[in-house]
Parts: sequence; structure tokens; C-alpha cells
Amino acid sequence: MPAGEVAVMNHGANPPRPSINPVGFMTNGRMDGNKLRGYYEQNYTLRLGNMQRVVPFLNGVSRSIQRETGYSNYVHAFLTPPGGQGLRHHWDQQMAVIVQISGTKTWELWEPKFKDPMRLHLESPRVWQEHWREEWEAKGSDQTYELRPGQSLLLPRGWIHNPHARGATEGSVHLTFAIRERTPFWLVEKLTAGAIEGEEFRRVILPDQIQGDGLSGELEGARWALIRYLERLNPEEISSVIRDDALTELEYTT
Repeated sequence: MPAGEVAVMNHGANPPRPSINPVGFMTNGRMDGNKLRGYYEQNYTLRLGNMQRVVPFLNGVSRSIQRETGYSNYVHAFLTPPGGQGLRHHWDQQMAVIVQISGTKTWELWEPKFKDPMRLHLESPRVWQEHWREEWEAKGSDQTYELRPGQSLLLPRGWIHNPHARGATEGSVHLTFAIRERTPFWLVEKLTAGAIEGEEFRRVILPDQIQGDGLSGELEGARWALIRYLERLNPEEISSVIRDDALTELEYTT
């Protein structure tokens, strides 16, 4: 695994464990398996990111999901020691399919606090308030599942989850398939991407127009230029291009 794809975490420890040096499992800039194993033995969870980039079989699974659904995706592996917990309460901005490989892991779930979070919009770290965790724990989970080897859990985006192996007697290994669902906003991004071809969208806006009274006029001009550009587009003609993007693009970040 490339060292940059590895994370070591123990956010759910009680009492809390100290933060680790983010490169503490490396030697000369490369991942050191012995150091990584040492963290695992100290009850830290290991996350191996973007497995579809380094494991041919998982690459095939990931690409098959995209060919069938039009949704790009990535695969993370989580190795949690018995009694351990890597991440605490949070939500994700994409749908996830959790596949338990070995051991057991408990998933405590709460209904979404915000409807349909997305990239750069209502992401968990951006809007987080610490008192929410205390409220969720006091209330108790809305749903709880204990995944065993061979079982899967579909986790819709926005659902709060608190995964742990606190009651387990053996280590847990699971895969998370993070699946980027397409949305109308994704279509908007695709529709407007071609505007860069128009000279009116590439001309320079001078500093005094940005800082002075002329900015509102520039905005109005850009708005009408965009409207004219969109009106010239033929959805039937560009749908095949956008469909091909959905099936082939390798943009896994959401």
C-alpha cells in the first residue's frame, strides 16, 4: 500500500488515546509493516484507502459497479482490533456498502441530521457540533446491526453511524465501498463545463471591476451569457457524452 493511503486511528478509545504522529508508521517515507502492526497491537484501527487502485480484484469489482450503475466509487479496508474503535459518530456525503470480511463489527445508526449532504455541502467535519454526540448517546441508536463475515450493510448518505468492535473477541476486517451517486447538481456541473470554450467566459475581469461598483454588472453579464449558452445546448446530443462520463470517469472523491 502507498503510505499516503494509510491512516491509523483510535477516536473511540476510552480513555482517549493520544494522537499519533501521522507518519509514525513510515520508515524513510515508506510504509513500515512492523510499525503499522505495532499500532494495531496497541488497539489502533488501520485504514487502507483506495484499495481499488492496488488490488486488481477490487479494481474489477469497483469498475463493475460503475458500469452497472454509472456511479464512480472507491474501496477502503478497515482493520479493527478486538475491543477497538477507529472512528466515532459521523456521517458521509456518499452512499456506502459495508462488507464484513472477518470478525464482527457493531454499527449504531441514527437518522440523518441533514438531508442529502454532498461534497462541500453539509459534510460532517464542516458543520460538526460536539454536543450532538452526547445527545445521540443519551437517546440511543435508532438502529443497531452486528455484522458477521459475509454480511453487508447499505448505509445511505447522511445517516449518522458509530461503528465499533468493543464487544468483539477477535479482530474485525471490513470493506467500505463508498459510492458516489449522481445528482442533478452533477448534471449541472457537466452542462456548464463546456462553457470554457466560449471566449466570453475566458476574458479578463479587471481588478477595479471586482473591487468597484462594476461587479454587479459583470455578474449580470455572466449570468445572461450562461443562460444563452445553456439554451443552445441540445440535451439529446450531449446525453451520450454525459452517460459515457458517468460510466468511465475516475473521480472517486466526493
